[in-house]
Amino acid sequence: MQAGKPDKVNSTINVTPLVDVVLVLLIIFMVMAPQLVGGQKVDLPVTEKPPEKPEDGKQIMVSIEPGGKFWIDEDEVPAGNFQAGMQQAAAERGDWKVVIKGDASLEYGTVKQAMLAVQSAGFKNVGLITERYEDVKTGS
Repeated sequence: MQAGKPDKVNSTINVTPLVDVVLVLLIIFMVMAPQLVGGQKVDLPVTEKPPEKPEDGKQIMVSIEPGGKFWIDEDEVPAGNFQAGMQQAAAERGDWKVVIKGDASLEYGTVKQAMLAVQSAGFKNVGLITERYEDVKTGS
């Protein structure tokens, strides 16, 4: 630095801190993404080629656990109040799709009764969630 002369302005961007922040955010999202799957943990039935489910965010997840516990999204609902719970959901979100996530050990009649309750509540789009055979075979 010489006396009397102003310093040049350094206008370059230091990208190292930016890359560090982006990598930390990437790791956080990679760790949290599997935990964002909705509904309760159940052992899903296995099929060869399950249909793809839309990821538009306008769906209600109904989970049925092996003991007969019903869940509407994250709220546990007694089996006797399931119909009323679905009617309340239909009043709030009637145009949404309902997906049923039933445990593989459940009897067919339990899942069928849940489907009938969902349809009688007024929902037109009802689907079942299953696991793909290849995913079970590879352990993913």
